[in-house]
Amino acid sequence: MPTPALRLSAIFLIPLALISLAGCGGNRATVCPSATASNCCDSASDACPSPRFLYAAGISGEISSFQVSGGGALGTPVTIAGPAETLGMATSNNQFLYVSDFQNSQISAWSNAMTGNLAAVPGSPFALGPLSIGAGLATTKTGFLYVADVGRIDAFQVGSTGALTAVPNSPFPSGVNLFLAVDPQDRFVFASDDAPPGGVLAFTIDSSTGELTAVPGSPFAALPNAAISQPEAIRVDSTGNFVYATLLSTGQVAGFALVDASGALTPIPGSPFTVGDEPIALATVSNFLYVAGGGTLSGFSVNPTNGVLTPIPGSPFAISTGALTIDPAGNVLYASVKGGISAYTINPDTGALAPIAGSPFPSGAATVLTIVQ
Repeated sequence: MPTPALRLSAIFLIPLALISLAGCGGNRATVCPSATASNCCDSASDACPSPRFLYAAGISGEISSFQVSGGGALGTPVTIAGPAETLGMATSNNQFLYVSDFQNSQISAWSNAMTGNLAAVPGSPFALGPLSIGAGLATTKTGFLYVADVGRIDAFQVGSTGALTAVPNSPFPSGVNLFLAVDPQDRFVFASDDAPPGGVLAFTIDSSTGELTAVPGSPFAALPNAAISQPEAIRVDSTGNFVYATLLSTGQVAGFALVDASGALTPIPGSPFTVGDEPIALATVSNFLYVAGGGTLSGFSVNPTNGVLTPIPGSPFAISTGALTIDPAGNVLYASVKGGISAYTINPDTGALAPIAGSPFPSGAATVLTIVQ
């Protein structure tokens, strides 16, 4: 089974960057949709849209920020120093940005994520402890940060300054996991369990303390009677009813439904679904799911009743990407590609993708992407 370090070296990295803001002037909103004054609001009665920033990181030792225009195009990136290696990026309350440092067993943190003017959080970076390999990150709206680690999940409470404090009884035992997901209702943490035969670990979240408790029956097998499936990227759909995980060994996506409030999982009819070789990234929005891997990007519609996946028109798309994220409005998909970041509008009815003018936007490839608004 490939080690996490080998997988890191196989994923594209990216030069990263930070973008400055432009003002509209007068008493109007202080930030424009793009960095040029000509793109400010058309009339004094209009308010500029909330600024959006796409953050990217990889294994190049930098964090990149791109200001996002109203149409989804990306501005010129600006970079600051960041972790040398990462598989995890997450935000808390659209205010703080966290990136896992794979090499140094720590989490780096910045404030002002909503403005693009990143400043190191006091006390950053935060140590994970000896023999740690911090990878994927996930946050709750209630202020907890979870870190996928070797045989455990590290849990932290996010303070008012963005500083991290270990949750009582953290870390929590788990399988060999690299990636995490939290459901939209902040009830559960799900982790891909890479240890053979492979499955999904499920934990309930104590809403007061952030402590984790294993769900009875966890881990839940990704494949029936399979020796190795290697679950990797994991996501919960927007309803919180379905969990999906890529299976690196079989080129598939396993789908699960939450059977009740306990967090127990049961396979979706027809699971696993074929997506192509070595799927490594997932993104979900509304009733659509996108999977990157094997030189293609596959798109599926999600049946809202049972979670069954059906290919969308044009899928799979000939797009080789290492990371995915979707705009908070749900209408633009961003994909890291060799030499840049591609942007696609999402058809709200079919899920079909159409490239945005100017895409791909110059950059390196990234292991992680996220958007703050």
